[in-house]
Amino acid sequence: MIISIIAYGLSIVFLLFVLICCFNLIFSVLSFAPWVPSRSRDLKRIFKLADLKPGQIFYDLGCGNGKVIIYAANNYKVKAIGLEISLLFYLICKIRQVLNRGKNIEFKFKNLYKENLSAADVVYLFGIPYSLNEKFSLKLKEELKPGAKIISYSFKLNGVEPKTIDKPGEKDLPIYLYEI
Repeated sequence: MIISIIAYGLSIVFLLFVLICCFNLIFSVLSFAPWVPSRSRDLKRIFKLADLKPGQIFYDLGCGNGKVIIYAANNYKVKAIGLEISLLFYLICKIRQVLNRGKNIEFKFKNLYKENLSAADVVYLFGIPYSLNEKFSLKLKEELKPGAKIISYSFKLNGVEPKTIDKPGEKDLPIYLYEI
């Protein structure tokens, strides 16, 4: 009897957790972008544009499964910070952080509009066009320090001219580099 009550309670808790994750995932898709991972083959192009130096701070806005943050932390001596609003992906990131021993990696369960980006040297994002609007561009212009770089994978920021567009071939996605 007690075991069945405990099992029933655990199944209710699990169901609530699944519902919260689903609701949160839908909210995150509507707020910035659905989860579409950056291509692994494009990471070298992204980080060539980033030109990271040891000790710099690298942000990934909407870090999804954390692949870009982990790549930055493992290949460069930088502090890599990922912001994720989806609870499910945030939990995946935290698991990956533990498995990678989490050196210089930080994941935050946070809306990117609530994060002060003034310490960032490089900001990476893979948003969709409607989310890369004037409000978002203004946030970056107001908060980022002079010399900070913004790398946008696949889509341009509204109202800002890129310094460089990296698109080596017809089948490659463009990567836009902006400097403050």
